[in-house]
Amino acid sequence: MVKAVVLGASGGIGQPLSLLLKASPLIDELSLYDVVNTPGVAADLSHISSPAQITGYLPADDGLEKTLTGADIVVIPAGIPRKPGMTRDDLFKINAGIVRDLVTGIAKFCPKAFILIISNPVNSTVPIAAEILKAHKVFDPSRLFGVTTLDVVRASTFTAQITGEKDSRKIVVPVIGGHSGETIVPLLSLAKPACDIPADKLDGLVHRIQFGGDEVVAAKNGGGSATLSMAFAGFRFAESVIKALKGEKGIVEPTFVYLPGVSGGDEVSKSLGGGIDFFAVPVELGPQGAVKATNPIPTINDNEKKLLEIAIKGLKGNIEKGVEFARAAEPAKL
Repeated sequence: MVKAVVLGASGGIGQPLSLLLKASPLIDELSLYDVVNTPGVAADLSHISSPAQITGYLPADDGLEKTLTGADIVVIPAGIPRKPGMTRDDLFKINAGIVRDLVTGIAKFCPKAFILIISNPVNSTVPIAAEILKAHKVFDPSRLFGVTTLDVVRASTFTAQITGEKDSRKIVVPVIGGHSGETIVPLLSLAKPACDIPADKLDGLVHRIQFGGDEVVAAKNGGGSATLSMAFAGFRFAESVIKALKGEKGIVEPTFVYLPGVSGGDEVSKSLGGGIDFFAVPVELGPQGAVKATNPIPTINDNEKKLLEIAIKGLKGNIEKGVEFARAAEPAKL
């Protein structure tokens, strides 16, 4: 029996993500939580013919506790998009606070659950989650993941558009680093099958993978960001975690993890020159979560090494910002 939870289930990512999870035959119970509209979302989804029994809760009447109790996997897309007049720092403070308080709930009510964080900025919110779990003495690095799957999905899709491959699922491009802009490092030299990218298109392809969200924001003309593709990516990663939980072997997904706490993480850290604790690399998944981090760095080409140097600089600042926020802030009472 698998109980899945979505925290932030009424939002632009949360609703389509909840739809995909409700339709999955791998889930027996699905519990939704948000500050508004969750009972309605749950009622709507309850009409879908699939195994998962669904419930929806609001904060009142111990809603978060009811949502989380017994959870095996918790996916967190909660947060707000940046609004006109709002600085990135304003956005960080709001979303960081939301993640802090939700993870505090996880620490109290389902400390053994797998935690999948979508809420941006992932480079900072995952370190925040780690610090909160440490403070409650329930931190298990093998069960905390930053979802970077959208970068992987975009890399496959955009590369296929250049190579002419009609089914982008047949192209697998490892993506390492972080989950924003120049911290995203696509390893096109390690694509399987090998892809011949024309030299005059390589920089454009890398930039599009790194900043693919910008074209969605522009196309929506102020109406939102990449919510549907992110929901798909979040579901794909959640499905991989659940399959591994159920015993399926050989599942490897790039994800943003705490390197010191994952087997193989020390090797990755050494390849990065040390001093960086959170990083996205391909990770083998198992019934207990992250089994082993793979280190592709020794085999990357010179162009990718340059991208990696830039990524590390930005990533260090993002991580420090998250850690400092978590250590300075008092969690809200739940």
